[in-house]
Amino acid sequence: MKKLNIYDNIDKSGDEKVKEQTYIIENCDTFEPKDIFECGQCFRWNKQEDGSYIGIFGNNVLKVKKEDNKIIINGICIKNIEDVVKQYFDLNRDYKKIKSQLSKIDDNMKMSIKYGKGIRILNQELWETIISFIISANNNIPRIKGIIEKLSKKYGNEIIFQNKSYYTFPSVDELSRASVKDLRELGLGFRDVRVYETTKLIKEKKVDLQELKKEKDFNKVRNILLTLPGVGPKVADCILLFSTLKRWEAFPIDVWVRRVMNELYIHNPEEAKVKKEEIEKIAYEKFGELAGIAQQYLFYWKREA
Repeated sequence: MKKLNIYDNIDKSGDEKVKEQTYIIENCDTFEPKDIFECGQCFRWNKQEDGSYIGIFGNNVLKVKKEDNKIIINGICIKNIEDVVKQYFDLNRDYKKIKSQLSKIDDNMKMSIKYGKGIRILNQELWETIISFIISANNNIPRIKGIIEKLSKKYGNEIIFQNKSYYTFPSVDELSRASVKDLRELGLGFRDVRVYETTKLIKEKKVDLQELKKEKDFNKVRNILLTLPGVGPKVADCILLFSTLKRWEAFPIDVWVRRVMNELYIHNPEEAKVKKEEIEKIAYEKFGELAGIAQQYLFYWKREA
């Protein structure tokens, strides 16, 4: 049976519904909704007919729309919307400084940054990021989104926003109720066992996510992530970069990143023979601790343009 709307237990106002909140970002030239939500880092944001994007993260449902030079964000949050938005969209980080620093490296970076000037790396919840990117393995974006939506609808909690139902990503406890068969029926394919086993390891704290967040050694965190079923090097780097772990030295390598790095810096006539280690060496030499954000600009530029 579906649980009650997540806000039912906190609404103390009788028949009055939980009110929407609004937050407006003024004169922001480092925030472009399309760049943020379509650069491959997240799967629960969808474009609407009016050009806005609606997304679900944590216990929040937000609608983001750019009008002139304003970013208008409204939705349902348990906490203050300004605090939620600043944390999730990493608004306290100086992206102008980052873009200026990277643009000085070479013309390739300057061009890719110009193309994806509004990219911001989101602070996504670690647990959700782990499961989402396990699901993403050998998969396409529409199918990934569909699987995550079905998973959330079955095991998450409902939130009503503008007369429509949205569903939170299931917690570790909630997802642990799913058997391998249950997951298979949701269309996970070969990923069903991996999601099941990873959920079990995290629930039993054989991999402790809170301890992982405290660990400062990049390689140690990465190696622990690699012990999770379904987490290979690329998925581990995506988790490191796109979650609240926020390790910007992570450099996920997929077919697009391999292609753009080869075309711009390696020039091997046989792209398939370009080794991951060769790409990583160049990335760290050129971009250093900003390798992850450099990867996002290059990836988005190559894939979209």
